[in-house]
Amino acid sequence: MEIKKQIAKDLLQIQAVFFRPDEPFTWASGIKSPVYCDNRLTLTAPEVRTHVENGLAELIQSEYPQAEVLMGTSTAGIAHAAITAHILGMPMGYVRSGAKDHGRQNQIEGRLEKGQKVVVVEDLISTGGSVLEVVNVLREAGAEVLGIVSIFTYGMKKGLERLKEAGVKNTSLTDFDMVAETAAEENYIRPEEVARLLAFRDNPSDESWIGK
Repeated sequence: MEIKKQIAKDLLQIQAVFFRPDEPFTWASGIKSPVYCDNRLTLTAPEVRTHVENGLAELIQSEYPQAEVLMGTSTAGIAHAAITAHILGMPMGYVRSGAKDHGRQNQIEGRLEKGQKVVVVEDLISTGGSVLEVVNVLREAGAEVLGIVSIFTYGMKKGLERLKEAGVKNTSLTDFDMVAETAAEENYIRPEEVARLLAFRDNPSDESWIGK
């Protein structure tokens, strides 16, 4: 089975991605969303976790063959970076959301040499803001960021534009469109709800999809 489809099925099966278009969730930003996503649940599902980590390892080998070190985002990307680095026999570290206020006051944990070729490991990309902060920290430290690998991306316009402006490539195991399509095929949602989900994806601040 194609990896994109397999991961979509896996995320739906363990409810790491959960659709509720008739009773939207509210994000911290206040945006109403028909989807809940918690990829941390992959860590407690060994079979799914194996698909995810092997998939990330294959992505890194195919998309970023020159990679020298993996850097996880804090906190969701840390475990995935560690397991994937173990599979590939590569060094890894992670980037804190802010510098420590004690000790050596590191924001980057793990050894990183200037000029090293880095791939950032993230679990989820929506608007791209948090992962680009990590990219900037690594660039300021002298790393050459080859790009990002992630489990799931929404494919939101804002996120795609931000990544493009920053000159950062992201490759995801699966995306919102594939998960929505698979959810309809597997009877998690009604087929006619896919259009509503994609309307949300195209413009999250427009709530006209609600109640359709």
